[in-house]
Amino acid sequence: MPSGNVIVLGSINVDIVSRVSALSLPGETVSGGPLDVLLGGKGANQAVAAALTGAPTKMLGCIGEQSFGLPLQELMEGYGVDMSAVATLDGPSGAALIGVDAAAENSIIVSPGANGRAAEAAFPDPSAGDHVLAQLELPADVVLDYFRRANAVGATTILNTAPALDVPEQLFGLSDILILNETELARYAGTGEAMEAAAKIRRDDQQIIIATLGADGLTALVGKEARTLPAQPVTAFDTTGAGDCFCGALTARLAAGEAIWDALEYAQSAAAISVTRPGAAQSMPTRAEVANTP
Repeated sequence: MPSGNVIVLGSINVDIVSRVSALSLPGETVSGGPLDVLLGGKGANQAVAAALTGAPTKMLGCIGEQSFGLPLQELMEGYGVDMSAVATLDGPSGAALIGVDAAAENSIIVSPGANGRAAEAAFPDPSAGDHVLAQLELPADVVLDYFRRANAVGATTILNTAPALDVPEQLFGLSDILILNETELARYAGTGEAMEAAAKIRRDDQQIIIATLGADGLTALVGKEARTLPAQPVTAFDTTGAGDCFCGALTARLAAGEAIWDALEYAQSAAAISVTRPGAAQSMPTRAEVANTP
């Protein structure tokens, strides 16, 4: 794949996080620890992960005039993300209410805020050689339209199917690379072993399918080759944003011209570091940190 910039089309949220002894059941109230108000959103997390990996990274998205006191634009720019194409809309930014339990598992409620109005923004076209990464926290029609524009100029399109929602049928076909976890695979392909499920949704042999399997690593279909890469053993502290770290780091390495299998191994290493740290965007490692990991 040609070398180019990373463009992340996605959500920018305020994460409101509390650690709890156990995640609440329906109708149950639990006591939480100190409250943290942090930068988050799948798009923002992935853009930070890409930028810290060393790729020139532009964010496409929307923030609100009300952001719970958090300077989202400045925080993103502090990580090296180009925010010049982000629209500021009236009303609130997107927000996520996150509980994290003692086993590092999380429960998340997302209110879209400005993200849900991304159709009001005018995003610049990508260029040939760019790598466009998107998720499903923006309206699917916005992602579909931008992937059409990316395909028209020869940019590489990468779709992380999170959260698992109903999407226009054409969107998967416009994606050069699909990244799905086990839950998303089951939704889009039905039950079955990961490799079999991935093959069901594949457009053709040119489309790369990556199934992330948590502690079991990942399975990928690349051309006619199928391979499983084991997960790296770590003691998790907070798994929030681990999938976003993987997606952003992978896209950055592909944009730098790295071979897919090498980029996958790098992305796994980055994600493994991220789960040992609290938060989402703030847990993303730099390229130097990944390189120095045994």
